[in-house]
Amino acid sequence: MPTELWGSPTVEDVARVAGVSKSTVSRALLGRDRVSEATQQKVRAAAARLGYVPNVLAAELANHTSSTVGLLLRDASNPAYGLMFTRLHEEARAAGLRVLSSTIRPGPGDRAAEEISTLHWMMGLKVSGLIVATGGVASEELRPFHAQIPIIRAGRPEPTGQVHAVSYDERLAARALTDHVLVHGHRQVAVLTPPEEISYPEHVRATSMTEFLRAHGATVTVIPVDRLERGLTRTVQLVGDRDVSAVMCPSDIRQLEVIRVLDDAGFSVPEDASVTGCDGIMPGLDVMGLTSYRIGVEVLAERVIANLSRLLEAGGWSAGIEPRRALDARDTSGAQDMRSLYATEKVHELIPGALIPGRTVAAPLSR
Repeated sequence: MPTELWGSPTVEDVARVAGVSKSTVSRALLGRDRVSEATQQKVRAAAARLGYVPNVLAAELANHTSSTVGLLLRDASNPAYGLMFTRLHEEARAAGLRVLSSTIRPGPGDRAAEEISTLHWMMGLKVSGLIVATGGVASEELRPFHAQIPIIRAGRPEPTGQVHAVSYDERLAARALTDHVLVHGHRQVAVLTPPEEISYPEHVRATSMTEFLRAHGATVTVIPVDRLERGLTRTVQLVGDRDVSAVMCPSDIRQLEVIRVLDDAGFSVPEDASVTGCDGIMPGLDVMGLTSYRIGVEVLAERVIANLSRLLEAGGWSAGIEPRRALDARDTSGAQDMRSLYATEKVHELIPGALIPGRTVAAPLSR
């Protein structure tokens, strides 16, 4: 029978019903160590019976510690980012961290400003660290956050060295795909190239493809694109005029759009034009036979959480506040050195992937 209470239930009420102390209630509901499974079940049952919901933020602030990190992720409806979202949460849970996440879908308006605003919001909630998995925020814009708590980029190349980063090796992906196209005999190639502000990773992939193709004597037509529909008309025209025998796309989503418009125009892939993509995450990619490059999402997620956990532990960071001991100018315990280490030695890891040969690349027909 439910226990009747006047007003909202408190931690004292849960402790009384469960027959334990208030501190045990807090530790049990927050999943802390040193609480037996039997006691945790008893506390959860009492909390459910009373309808009690713990104030996690208040509890962590009171204990001067936080196991919550913030995650800002680009459009989770994109299969590559969706899988990254899932794997980061799984790795964080295994490491004893909770993730407060927000995803922002590309669209009209100032997306970069919205992403920065979201990071400020997370800081206001006193997260202990930040994971930024979007290419829409420049390194310079992250420096104010970086000066306060550990922050690490996930997936986006970090050319400035100003911010910790675990990234996909985009140039390695570009080289693998380029070599695959060249070995099939293509020497006239179109490369769809978005600007940095639309997608920095895709921009790096595309410009690297162009660089490697030209280094091998291929003739490259760079097709500027911003949104998916841009550049498609030009692509169809180049294939129809037989000015290119292959089209290289910096993502699988763009590859599918190219295949679709070529099919609508009466062209076949790979007979009339070979087409490549990149990411290798899309469900059914093997059934469709897309030629792509499978990025290492699983390894990236593991390394991001491992590095963030190490930074949090080494620096003594908690609840979005300065390391407690480092606030004392007389401190001789090494906390200041840890802060200096965090500020100067940056994580910079590149995660390789693997080529997916597929069936959308073949030798060009005689022209």
